[in-house]
Amino acid sequence: MISLNINGKDMQVDADPSTPILWALRDNLNLTGTKFGCGAALCGACTVHLGGQPVRSCVTPISAAVGQKIVTIEAMESDKVGKAVQEAWVRHDVPQCGYCQSGQVMSATALLRANKAPSDADIDNAMSGNICRCGTYQRIRAAIKDAAKTLA
Repeated sequence: MISLNINGKDMQVDADPSTPILWALRDNLNLTGTKFGCGAALCGACTVHLGGQPVRSCVTPISAAVGQKIVTIEAMESDKVGKAVQEAWVRHDVPQCGYCQSGQVMSATALLRANKAPSDADIDNAMSGNICRCGTYQRIRAAIKDAAKTLA
């Protein structure tokens, strides 16, 4: 058993230490908001926060998370910044198919924690590892700027 702190709760996971965080979340703990996209840290659908930083959970082993805090999309509703991002997402009709959105929201939330007033270049840089096959990048940028104004 491996002890992990997920969304502020200590949880036990019965898995090999090399198991990616993604699969521990989805298969062991039934936290299915974090999505599998590519399995190679290329698309960002699996983004979670580990120790406050966005990471690709499909390639990060649970052994790397011991003693750190994991935060998933399920916790964003009760997070001031995460909630502002989610509300801006709705106002700007960001999702189309929606599959990438949990990873997009997690990356945007991390950006706004680090940079309260990001420029277009800051947004592009922070979000560059998150792929949206529907092409909603302009709406993503607008929603991030909107969330930043809401939080100011």
